[in-house]
Amino acid sequence: MLTTATTEDRAIQSLGASSTAIYRMVADTLASHRISGQIVLDVGCGTGSLLKYVDSKFSTYLGADVLRYPDFPGHLDFIKVDLDSGRVPLPDEFADTVVSVETIEHLENPRSFVRELARLAKPGGEVIVTTPNQLSLLSTATLILKGQFSAFQNTNYPAHITALLEIDLRRIFQECGLKVDAICYSHSGRIPLTPRHYPLGITKLAPRLLSDNILVLGHK
Repeated sequence: MLTTATTEDRAIQSLGASSTAIYRMVADTLASHRISGQIVLDVGCGTGSLLKYVDSKFSTYLGADVLRYPDFPGHLDFIKVDLDSGRVPLPDEFADTVVSVETIEHLENPRSFVRELARLAKPGGEVIVTTPNQLSLLSTATLILKGQFSAFQNTNYPAHITALLEIDLRRIFQECGLKVDAICYSHSGRIPLTPRHYPLGITKLAPRLLSDNILVLGHK
């Protein structure tokens, strides 16, 4: 019998960290769009692994999550919040840039979540969200063969519960008052039926098809 997992249960299962390719995707997006500022807020921060990829762009880093992982640096400011049911205890228009790496797929209500990210961003500020790419060759092949997206198979449940397509992400951003500036890809993808990944040069030829993760950049 399936049991209902709490937000904290899902956070523990995720281990609080993502792949280097995903963090580099965020860093490359910041660089290519010349994004910097005083405050970056990392919502769903996990172990704080994003810090070293954004540290040079911002004066202050804050992390928010349902639990403080043991590896989250002790000198950094941390805000505890249940992202399924709670409001981040920070004022409106708080951060220059709000980033959420591989978090939205763990949550019950993606629209409510993005609305909260938009609330926290300053006018003209950016919101960045990453999540598994359901349109990758790996994910669509898994859907055809198994009836499940690759990152949402039974082995990923109940950590991953909300699968979103690129069009869903675009619509959610727009519904929440954010103008979509860019859709980016991780340029890292596993070859179906193998443990190997595509060479970087090949993924650049077809990033949507050959990348396991997607990023949406919008501004308020």
